[in-house]
Amino acid sequence: MKKNIWIWNHYATNMFKDQAGRHYSFAENLIKEGYNPTVFCASTDHFSNENIDTNGKKYVSDKVNGIPFVFVRTPDYKGSGKKRIKNMLTFYKNIFPVAKEYAVIHGKPDVIIASSVHPLTLVAGIKLAKKFDIPCICEVRDLWPESIVAYGALKRSSIIAKLLYQGEKWIYKKADSIIMTWEGGKDYIINQGWDNQIDLAKVSHISNGVVIDTFDRNSEVYQIFDADLQNKDYKNVVYAGSIRKVNNIGLLLDAAKLIQDKGETCIRFLIYGSGDESVMLKKRCEDEGIVNVIFKGQVEKKYVPSILKKAYINILHNSSTSLDRYGQSQNKFFEYLAAGRCIVQTYSTGYSICERSNCGISAPVQNAEEIAKAVLDACSDDDQNQLMGENAREVASEFDFEKLTLKQIGVIESV
Repeated sequence: MKKNIWIWNHYATNMFKDQAGRHYSFAENLIKEGYNPTVFCASTDHFSNENIDTNGKKYVSDKVNGIPFVFVRTPDYKGSGKKRIKNMLTFYKNIFPVAKEYAVIHGKPDVIIASSVHPLTLVAGIKLAKKFDIPCICEVRDLWPESIVAYGALKRSSIIAKLLYQGEKWIYKKADSIIMTWEGGKDYIINQGWDNQIDLAKVSHISNGVVIDTFDRNSEVYQIFDADLQNKDYKNVVYAGSIRKVNNIGLLLDAAKLIQDKGETCIRFLIYGSGDESVMLKKRCEDEGIVNVIFKGQVEKKYVPSILKKAYINILHNSSTSLDRYGQSQNKFFEYLAAGRCIVQTYSTGYSICERSNCGISAPVQNAEEIAKAVLDACSDDDQNQLMGENAREVASEFDFEKLTLKQIGVIESV
C-alpha cells in the first residue's frame, strides 16, 4: 500500500506556480517511487502579490502535474514586519483544523515532513503527528534563531533569543527524525551543547539540489540575446540574484574596482537581478568610474540556466556569517554546479564542495582584496578554469533531486 506523505512548508506556494523547488521536486519523485505526497502551504505567496483565493474557506486544494497542494488560509502581508508574524501565527493556528478535516476526506498521513523556514511549522507537525500517532520528520532549512543572531538582528543574550533557542532544542528532542540541509548540522547541535539531550543518530543531511534535466532543457529553450554575455573579448564574471543590503553587492564593486586598477581590462562583472540597492550601486559605478561592472536588470528565472552556462565564472556571493562553518546549501549554488562553469566563492565554508571537488576557488576571508585575488586566479589559466567547470558539472549529479529523493525515502522508511 502506498504511503501518504504530508509535506508542510509554509512558503511552498510559489512551487505550485513555478512547478519547481525543493518540495515540488521531492513530491514529483516520491510519486515516481510509489508514494502519495501532499504539499501543505499558505494561501499567501511570500515571493509575489499573487495569492491563492480560498473564497473564505479554511483551505482550498488543487493539483499540478499530479501533485496535490493544500493552501491554508492566511492573511496578506508585505515585508517582514508585524503582519508577517501574524501570517506565521495564523498558518500555525489554521493548519490544525485543516489537517484534521483533510485527513477525514483523504485519509490520514503515514508520515509528516514539517519543514522550516520558521519553527512554528515544525511545532505543528510534531503536535499533529502525535495526535495521528505517526512519526514527524523535522526538516531544518534555516536555523532560528541562530541565523537571526548571525546577521545581527537579534542579540544572543536577549530573552527572545533564549526562548527561541529553548524552542529549537524542544523541536530537535521531540522530532522522530531531523533533516538538515547543511552537512555540518550535527556540528551545530554539538556546538549548542545539546548532544547529551538529542540523539545525533536521528540527524540526516539532505542538501538542496537541482533538477539537471530541467536545467539543461531550460538552458536550450529559454535563451536571451545578450551582447555583453556573448562577447568573447571579455571573461565575464556573472552574479545572479537579489541586490539588497543583505547581499552586500557593494563588496563586489570594491573587488571589481581593484581589478580595474590593476589594468585587467578583459575581466568584467555582469550583475543579473534587482533590489532596493540597484539605483545606489549604479550611481556609485558612475561616480567612481567603475566601468567593468554592468547591471543587467532582472530576468525571468527560466532564463538563468542559459546565462550561467555562458559565463566564464559564476560568482557565489552573499554576506558571510558564522553559519558558514556548517556548510553550504544555497539553491543557486547547485545551479552553478549544473552550469559547468568555474565557481568563485567570495567566502570560505566548512564542508566546502568547491574545495572538495576542485570546482572553484574560495576567498579565505570575505574582503575586496581576497575576492579580487580569487577572480584573478580563476581567470589566469584557461585550462584550469575549464577543468574546474567540468568538475562542477560532474559533482552536480550528486545533487540531482532524483538522488536526493532516494535519501529522503531512506529517512521516511527509517522512522
